[in-house]
Amino acid sequence: MKTDDLIHLLARDAAPQWSFRTLYIAALFCGVVLAGAVFFTTVGLRPDFALAAGTPRFPLKFALMLPLALGAAGVTLAMAQPAAGSGIWRWVLVAVSALAVGAIASELYVLPPEMWMTSLVGQNAAFCLRTIPLLALGPLACLLLVLRQGAPTYPGLTGAFAGLAAGAIGATWYAAHCPDDSPLFVAVWYSLGILAMTLAGYAGGRSLLRW
Repeated sequence: MKTDDLIHLLARDAAPQWSFRTLYIAALFCGVVLAGAVFFTTVGLRPDFALAAGTPRFPLKFALMLPLALGAAGVTLAMAQPAAGSGIWRWVLVAVSALAVGAIASELYVLPPEMWMTSLVGQNAAFCLRTIPLLALGPLACLLLVLRQGAPTYPGLTGAFAGLAAGAIGATWYAAHCPDDSPLFVAVWYSLGILAMTLAGYAGGRSLLRW
């Protein structure tokens, strides 16, 4: 056997069978499933889920959290591949922010001022702050694990976006249980739960994603 042929065979055998993008999508899917398993074994759907689905404010929570998770996951994938651009994903995050601002403005316009604080505090603020990170731990672990196979130029920031994605995944699941549908509640308490995971992702990225 010629030396060149041997080198070619060794290189082919050593080449990864799956692309990083494929591995990342698989890890993201596993994280979503894991969060769902924790959701159904700990909190479950709200009793009036079908009734709430017919109201405008309940679906709005998913209209905010799902694109947030998708956009953050897309930015994370781009940051783990230095040559890739985040392109549309950053605009998805901008669109989510604009939708949230519009929803909050509408809520403040519709509700009398004396109801603002009641809607903001809601019924389950403390439970929300505990449950969203709990549901997001699995997705964050899956993302950080696969990101170690990438080449992020900014490990901490990449981890932060992974934490943002994981937090939004946890918040999406939690939204199916949460009885508080006010955009004011979502803007404050969901955001705090997601922020906690963003900070956890930043810390994890700095320690686990360095080259």
